[in-house]
Amino acid sequence: MSTGCARVKTFQAKRHVSKGDVYVGDNDMEAALREFEAAAELSPQLAVAHSKMGIVYRRLGKLDRAIDSFAEAVRLAPHSFTDTFNLAQLYHFTNRLHDAVEAYLHACDLKPDDFDASLNLGVCYEQLKDYNQAVERFQRAIELDPGRPYAYVNLGVTLDRQGKYYEAISAYKSALERDSHQPLVLVNLAYTYMKQDRLTMARKALQQAVKMDSSLAVAYEALGYCQFLSRKYDASRDAYRRAIELNPQAAGAYAGLGSIEMLRTLRGDSDAKRELALEYWHRSLELNVNQPRVRRLIDQYQPKTADPETALLNAANGN
Repeated sequence: MSTGCARVKTFQAKRHVSKGDVYVGDNDMEAALREFEAAAELSPQLAVAHSKMGIVYRRLGKLDRAIDSFAEAVRLAPHSFTDTFNLAQLYHFTNRLHDAVEAYLHACDLKPDDFDASLNLGVCYEQLKDYNQAVERFQRAIELDPGRPYAYVNLGVTLDRQGKYYEAISAYKSALERDSHQPLVLVNLAYTYMKQDRLTMARKALQQAVKMDSSLAVAYEALGYCQFLSRKYDASRDAYRRAIELNPQAAGAYAGLGSIEMLRTLRGDSDAKRELALEYWHRSLELNVNQPRVRRLIDQYQPKTADPETALLNAANGN
């Protein structure tokens, strides 16, 4: 193809891109996509055409196509931070975490002072359980913008998972200093306190959380656990029941109620029922099957002996 012909096609392709932008402004995504596709067909090396297709595909919910388009845009224009960051976000959103890490690393190389690129890279590392790298990236994000609480929160979560509880508490408090109205951060803080057996501090944090947001089921669930560890079983039961009222899917609250009822049964409380405790645990597993501790409790406390009639019924049913 002659240089002159290529220039004409590039000029025509850019006109299609301009028309596509108008359609995007009118929220006519299908028409916009046709224009961008026409541009890419006329000039396959025009990175902006692929980038625009990626934007439209993402808005249409066609994420795989969006990824392909942004990947091609990055291949053609490897110094484009925006396309690289968009590609990283899509990899992240679709749980392609290793690909997301590579794309975010590229974005950070292109723009080392970008807060969101460092923060999101840290989140990817945390999800991959690469906690040292996650901590490093969250600390970098904090260096870039010390005023935003989100990096402190993520840093706290990661430090907690490393067993560095004092450091996690410091990070959570730093987040709260920058935005005091964060009930979920108070819940995280309380769980870290509980891991240190600092139950009074945990309870205060949770009481503050529910005061901020009385509809926050996870705060009541955590409060139920804290009261259980404090051996305040009536208060624990009340908190767990409130959590379930707010969120009938609160598996942890059902598990907690089961533990309270089983404890009452073992202590000879005439009003307690082993069957009720087991049913709470079964209900908890129905809501969240990934609870090996609850499975062990059921195995441990399920009645082991059966009368002859039950044995015959089980045998007839193949059990």
